[in-house]
Amino acid sequence: MWTSVLKCVLATALLMVVVVDGDDKKTARLQIGVKKRVDNCQLRSRKGDSLSVHYVGTLEDGTEFDSSRSRNKEFTFTLGMGQVIKGWEQGLLNMCEGEQRRLTIPSDLAYGKSGSPPKIPRKCVKHSFHIQNLL
Repeated sequence: MWTSVLKCVLATALLMVVVVDGDDKKTARLQIGVKKRVDNCQLRSRKGDSLSVHYVGTLEDGTEFDSSRSRNKEFTFTLGMGQVIKGWEQGLLNMCEGEQRRLTIPSDLAYGKSGSPPKIPRKCVKHSFHIQNLL
């Protein structure tokens, strides 16, 4: 009898692990929203391009944790070189100069399991982008 009970408990525990793991992967998806499209886009961003952007980073509750706009200085980096978080690398591909996007970035594509204490917990973060120059 105890063997049957033990098997049942182990099967339930295994099922719970599978369900929790599946739910986590289901929610861990980069979401890309286009806020402003550009007519007649001739050139789209790709790996190796230098991007000059303005951005605002917020937590899920809307609390701002970083902003190039508040510093009044564009941020320039090379796409695909690991200079920024993975969510930016993926979410800023195929953008046009002047385009605006809103990214919702899961923790595994942002600051990882531990976040970036004390400002950024292990949660999704949101970034708004405006490409100023595509070089």
